[in-house]
Amino acid sequence: MSYPHDASRSLHQAFGAARGRAADRPFLAESACSGGREWSFEQAGQEVDALVQAYRGQGWGQGHRVALAVGNHPRHFFHFLALNQLGASIVPLNPDHRAGEIAHVLQVSQAQLVVSTAPRYSLLQSVLADRSRWSQVALVASEALAQQLGPAPGPAAALSADPWQREAAILFTSGTSGSPKGCVLSNEYVMTAGAWYRDLGGALRFSHGGDRLLNPLPVFHMNCGMTSIATMCLTDNCLVLPDRFHASTWWDDCVRSQATAIHYLGIMPPALFKQASSPLERAHRIRFGLGAGCDPSLHPQVEARFGFPFVEVWGMTETGRFLANQFEPRMTDTRAFGRPAQPVEVRVVDEQDRDLPAGQAGQLLVRASGDDPRRGFFSGYLGEPEATEQAWRGGWFHTGDVVLQDASAMLYFVDRRKDMIRRSGENISASEVEASLAAHPAVARAAVLAVPDEMRDEEVLAVVVPAAGHSPDPHLAQSLLSHCLENLAYYKAPAWVVFREELPVTATNKLQKNLIFAAGQDARAQAIDLRSFKKRPEQASP
Repeated sequence: MSYPHDASRSLHQAFGAARGRAADRPFLAESACSGGREWSFEQAGQEVDALVQAYRGQGWGQGHRVALAVGNHPRHFFHFLALNQLGASIVPLNPDHRAGEIAHVLQVSQAQLVVSTAPRYSLLQSVLADRSRWSQVALVASEALAQQLGPAPGPAAALSADPWQREAAILFTSGTSGSPKGCVLSNEYVMTAGAWYRDLGGALRFSHGGDRLLNPLPVFHMNCGMTSIATMCLTDNCLVLPDRFHASTWWDDCVRSQATAIHYLGIMPPALFKQASSPLERAHRIRFGLGAGCDPSLHPQVEARFGFPFVEVWGMTETGRFLANQFEPRMTDTRAFGRPAQPVEVRVVDEQDRDLPAGQAGQLLVRASGDDPRRGFFSGYLGEPEATEQAWRGGWFHTGDVVLQDASAMLYFVDRRKDMIRRSGENISASEVEASLAAHPAVARAAVLAVPDEMRDEEVLAVVVPAAGHSPDPHLAQSLLSHCLENLAYYKAPAWVVFREELPVTATNKLQKNLIFAAGQDARAQAIDLRSFKKRPEQASP
């Protein structure tokens, strides 16, 4: 089984062991195009030690949760490691979230402290301005933590002798019904995920102390924020962090950062493939890329042009470990994402959880072998025990993804059963966007669907029945977009809007989304295109 080979029972213990083995080796770095500053294990350790002293001096420790709005920067991990040593749990915040989404995360997580960098500070300050609601939540600037940090709201609990099951983090999923759920992640989860990646082998083989992983995925995702950092601690390697993916400077970043491995989202390969050819795209040292969603029609060409395998994987926040297609032949012209490997077991089932024969598509179920099927998985949805048990019914975690398995046990991604849109690597809950639209006074009813997008995999399309007295025109579509941008992260807002006089429903008034458009009909043909207005706040026109 993939577990740490040393005595590490927490992320900080694994980091401490690496600090002792490889003090002068690089551990965390900004990407070259983000500044290029680098910290060795020892230099990072000194940063962590100072934060431990600051937090401990004010009584922060086990039983406390700290929300981090530090962004994709090594300093995020300095705080994570410090708080992990003290037994406190982190709640990473999405930098694209708006006030309502932030309030939801803080309310569900019951975080007592928010640590923010300057760019996010004013928004967080406005969220917490209502002290009647947020009287127990403190906000401090990360740049002045030692000066601003006040006493913890209550004494820290005594640290358990074994930190294995201690809560390490709360990560929020997109949510498939209603608002996002908080996934409780333990040290066992974090360390198991890191050891799993370390031991995958094949095309995903790490050298001990000789690799540099350039990961543009956000630190509030498990991929970068949990798995990658743990793997670096277990292999004495370096995690390089850009602020995000930039196609125009990507190869320059890869070369100057001396990356030997990268992580990618489905949007990245086509974006890079469309760039003009450059000597830099073959001047790198990259041995492999790990990601999901590379278009099979483009995948072989991408590998041939850029000179390394783009290895497709499947995973979820809830599962920690991911399945990978790292062994040849990888069948890159398909949606193959690998075969199950111990201790991860899989089933492909129908609507009644009955096993399906090879070649027939059904829902993917996963579990750990042995007497504890949840070993190494998430600890549950915070405050939602019923949802947790529903997901684990029958002793198997129900992923909601539709796959098929061939006679050789290879798994292929087919679709999602969940009411979900997958845009540029972000899972978007249709019901969350529908709830935002329903709050607009001009909306009588709304349905949100996924539509294909050549650059982003999928985009958000809203079908709206206007309320009485409101005209179904581009002006209303713009108003709906503006409303969503004020209340949701920009990527969740509708890129297309279709107006209808009514929507198909059942006798019990349940929406029938499958009947809104005829089979084979392109929903975008009837829609108002808002894509050019759907931008991050800093990208929007003044």
